[in-house]
Amino acid sequence: GDSVGQIVLRGAGAGEGPTASAVMGDVMDIARGITIPTFGQPAETLAQAPAAVVSTGAPWYLRMTLLDKPGALAKIATALGDSGISIDRMRQYSHDDAHAPVLIVTHKATSDDIAMALERFEGTGVLVGEPVAMRIEEV
Repeated sequence: GDSVGQIVLRGAGAGEGPTASAVMGDVMDIARGITIPTFGQPAETLAQAPAAVVSTGAPWYLRMTLLDKPGALAKIATALGDSGISIDRMRQYSHDDAHAPVLIVTHKATSDDIAMALERFEGTGVLVGEPVAMRIEEV
């Protein structure tokens, strides 16, 4: 607190007297309405904290293997659309007669929307194995 004046702290700790004085000085400042801004700056001058990753949209890279049968890709596209996700790019590779690897890059979507789409993929009956979903960071 202010009543302590200039102090030099040595040894194992500040001791109970100086600590009590500092705490009581802070309590008195608060009672008088004297405040020191957090981080030494008024709150209105601080930058806005970045939004949580889940609440901001970003493009996503999706990789999956589908059964190679008519309508399989349409079911995946419908699941994405029903989750509010738009496809930016898509590539289906020839592999063998039974399976087709598919790569999809989406337009911006939230983590929650992607999670919903992945759940919907499970109900399509066309997935072979687990799909991979990776957020694409835009720099």
